[in-house]
Amino acid sequence: MRLVSFRHAGTRKFGAATEDGVVDLSQRTGERWPSLRAAIAAKGLDELAAAAKDVGADLGFDEIEWLPVIPDPEKILCIGLNYASHVGEVGRKVPEQPSVFSRLHSTLVPHRGKIVRPRASIDFDFEGELAVVIGERCRHVSRASALSVIAGYTCFLDGSVRDFQKHSVTAGKNFPATGPLGPWMVTADVVADPQRLELTTRLNGNVVQQDTTDHMIFDVATIIEYLSTVTWLEPGDIIATGTPDGVGAGRKPPLWMKPGDEVEVDISGIGTLSVNVVDE
Repeated sequence: MRLVSFRHAGTRKFGAATEDGVVDLSQRTGERWPSLRAAIAAKGLDELAAAAKDVGADLGFDEIEWLPVIPDPEKILCIGLNYASHVGEVGRKVPEQPSVFSRLHSTLVPHRGKIVRPRASIDFDFEGELAVVIGERCRHVSRASALSVIAGYTCFLDGSVRDFQKHSVTAGKNFPATGPLGPWMVTADVVADPQRLELTTRLNGNVVQQDTTDHMIFDVATIIEYLSTVTWLEPGDIIATGTPDGVGAGRKPPLWMKPGDEVEVDISGIGTLSVNVVDE
């Protein structure tokens, strides 16, 4: 099942994406939950699947305004330096533990939205990533059971302002509207193994990153084990799992995103997130 968050007629809703459009699950479940995050927290995914089964789309994709798949996560936790190829291209040492930073809600951008290059810098880089959506409140999750706490998977573009990142990772990763998330969440039952996915980032149709998630230094289960040791994970929390090589900063000369560019993050079995770059 592919679950989306969207706005229609001024109202925030969520639904299931079909080939033809969106099944309005907010309406079909009697407005029981105000958001997809609330439905996940209430363990409502089975009910959503039943409501979406064998029904046609209520709305076409051109009738909705896309929202980040989880518009209101409590936390957005990101893993840096998680592919050896990327560690090498930026001249860093392979980390012994996951390297963690966080993002603010104001950084999120929906599918078909606009990612904003800040006026403070032109060193605006792309990082395509697999993102995990947590399905239940949990702490001290073992690696063996870590995949069981996942609600689903989605695509993430970690827009990075590199000159600011040199003196502060938090600053370089938290300019407004620099973190596209979507287009939808594919539920965990659809993804047999998150370490068997192909990730491709395209800039204006040209492939700039391409790798498979089995090359992660820390796999998804290890990341969840580590983060749940540090803090409570909550339903709807987003975990971005890191990017492979090919980023703009690793090229000579550097390849930065600029206004007018189209950027896509494509992950096999999940879908394609597409956004356009604009200036602040």
